Amino acid sequence: MNNLDYLKQLDDAGVGAVALKSIFEEQIRIESEHFLDSDNSKAKEWKNILQNIEQQNDYYYDEALTYIRQFAKEHTLDRYLSFISEAKKCLSVPVIASIHCVSQYHWSYFAKLIEEAGADALELNVYVLPSDISRTSAENEQVYFDVIEQVMKGISIPVSLKIGYYFSSLVQTVTKLSRTGISALTLFNRPYHPDIDIEQLKLSSNHIYSNPDEYIQTLRWVAILSGRVQCDIAASTGIHDYTSVVKQLLAGASAVQIASALYAGGPQAIGQLLSGMGEWMQRHNFQTIKQFKGMFGQDKIENPAALERVQFMKFFSKVQDGVTANFS
Repeated sequence: MNNLDYLKQLDDAGVGAVALKSIFEEQIRIESEHFLDSDNSKAKEWKNILQNIEQQNDYYYDEALTYIRQFAKEHTLDRYLSFISEAKKCLSVPVIASIHCVSQYHWSYFAKLIEEAGADALELNVYVLPSDISRTSAENEQVYFDVIEQVMKGISIPVSLKIGYYFSSLVQTVTKLSRTGISALTLFNRPYHPDIDIEQLKLSSNHIYSNPDEYIQTLRWVAILSGRVQCDIAASTGIHDYTSVVKQLLAGASAVQIASALYAGGPQAIGQLLSGMGEWMQRHNFQTIKQFKGMFGQDKIENPAALERVQFMKFFSKVQDGVTANFS
């Protein structure tokens, strides 16, 4: 949430860090083009230069084009960078900037500016929906590695990668990603799911916020990956109360991300989560999170296969006289 007063309230409530809203790749591209088309005198000057270069097919075309585009990118980032700097001045907790990427683009340039603005860490929010029939799974997955390589070229702050679960081999790919030098993996990015309004006959955007049951999807994979990856794991999506926080920590998460619960309950939701966790730890005689973190990771539990069974006869056999309906 990019509001300083709200971030201060979260800081006072006891959060461990704040992650700013992502700046989107599409936003950067579109705003860059808008800058070149604006009435700004510098933009007009550079647009004329660009047109002349294109007409003359000048030898220095690539160099000049790069220079123009770089300035356009810097211009679009000004507001975001200023907010990072302001947040750092008034908050006592780390400030995590975020870029929402769908391609490798030129992220080393943006990442360096974000680091110089004072961000303590950078989250790369990458989500490639495997909907393009012309792209193989390997090509889709390579985007994640290309983005990481681009970003980590010239920065020293920690980098976290937030991903979705659309991978042909999730464990293998995530394990490889954890070896790239990133500091953390966030599981999972909650995608926008379009719906259909059957009365207005148009696409709609319902279900923007997560619900408390959605933590289950993340919980399984946090537990499976716990002890396998070479970086920390942060759990995201469906974290609405202290019980889901505790469960993710028991599965092996080092941190949890909370968003929808804050929209629903405001900053006071943080106090409720912390007090609930504290009471639970007292009931079970835990003084620190380290004492119970990862207790239910796949590498620790007695029956590891229980985390991988997707059709569990023990439970489905309890459903009697099931009925399904088909419409055609």
